[in-house]
Amino acid sequence: MKHTKFINIHKKLNAKLVEFAGFEMPVQYKSIIAEHKSVRKSVGVFDVSHMGEIIIKGDKALEFVQYITINNAAKLEIGKVQYSAMCYNNGGIVDDLLVYKISNSEYMLVVNGANKDKDFNWMNQNNNFNVDIIDESEQYSLLAVQGPNSQKVIENLIGKKINVEYYHYFNTELFGYNVIISRTGYTGELGFEIYFKTDTETAEKFWNEIFEAGKEFNIVPCGLGSRDTLRLEKGFCLYGNDIDKTTTPLEAGLGWITKLKKGDFIGREVLMRQKEKGIKRKLSALIFDKKVFPRHGYEITTDGKKIGNITSGTVSPILQKPIALGYVATEYAKIGNSVNVIIRDKEVKAKITQLPFV
Repeated sequence: MKHTKFINIHKKLNAKLVEFAGFEMPVQYKSIIAEHKSVRKSVGVFDVSHMGEIIIKGDKALEFVQYITINNAAKLEIGKVQYSAMCYNNGGIVDDLLVYKISNSEYMLVVNGANKDKDFNWMNQNNNFNVDIIDESEQYSLLAVQGPNSQKVIENLIGKKINVEYYHYFNTELFGYNVIISRTGYTGELGFEIYFKTDTETAEKFWNEIFEAGKEFNIVPCGLGSRDTLRLEKGFCLYGNDIDKTTTPLEAGLGWITKLKKGDFIGREVLMRQKEKGIKRKLSALIFDKKVFPRHGYEITTDGKKIGNITSGTVSPILQKPIALGYVATEYAKIGNSVNVIIRDKEVKAKITQLPFV
C-alpha cells in the first residue's frame, strides 16, 4: 500500500488504518460520531492526500477541459474552482472532479484517488488538442480543514484575515513553500483545502502548525468514516456508490453542472436525448423512523414491486435517524412518498425527502 506523508502522525495518534484507493488511510481516530460532530460544531482536519491532481497545460487547455468535462469551464476565471464530471460516450460517469483555473493555458483537475489512473488514461485517450497532461498526484499533499471555525484556523495559520468566496482559491506562502488554499470541501460546512508540495518533514510541520492554529477551537483529526457520514448528511455523491459508469449526471441530480448548451463534450448527445425523453430513475433521499442501518444494494420497493436500490446509507449523527441515497423509478420518486426498503428480509418504511438531510 502507498502512504501519504502523514502516516507516522496517524500511527502516533493511534488511528484505525484501512486500505483505501491503494493507500493506508485513517478511517477514524477516537470515534466517527465525535469527529463528525466536531466538524459540524467547530473544526476538524482530514488527510485527503490520496486524491489525484492532474495538470492540463497548453494553448488549447480550455478547449480540452471543455471537451472532457460536462460543466462550462469557459466561465472560470483565475482563482475560481468548478465542480464538474467526466462522462463516457454513453453518458455514464467516468468520475466527478474539481477544475481549478491556474492560468489561461493551465488547469488543475482534482479527481478521486481510486479513479486517478483510470481518469489519467481517459484524458490521454481523448487528447485531440495537443495539450500536456501531467499527473502530479505523488507530489501533492492535501489537508482539508472543515467546520464553522475553519476560517479562523486558516487566518491563525497564515497570520492575516481572509475573505474567500465559496469555490474560489488563493495562493500564499507557508514555511517557504507555495500553497493553494481553496474554499472547498466535502462536508457541507465552511471549509478550506490546502494543497502543497513538500518533503515529509515539512508536511508534518504543516499538520502540527494547523493543529496549533486550531487549538483554541478544540480542533480534531478526522478520518474517512466521518468524511462519509458528513457528505451523506448533505447529499453529496460518492463515486463507486451513488455515481459510476452505469449512472448519468441527469439521473444523479447533477443536471445543474451538465451544460448541454456549451458546445460539444463527451457524452453530450446521449444526455441531450435523455433530457428530451425524461429520466426513468433518479437519485433520491430516504429517511427512516425505525432504527435500522440502510446499506448499499438494499432493494427499494412499493406494493411488493422493486423500484430501486440504496446506494449509500448511514445513521445520521446529527438527526439520530437512518438516512440513505438510492435510485428510485421516477414515477415513485416524488418528495413525501412512502416506500419500503428490504432489510434482513423485512420491509422497513422510509419516506422520500428533500436534500440536504442536515
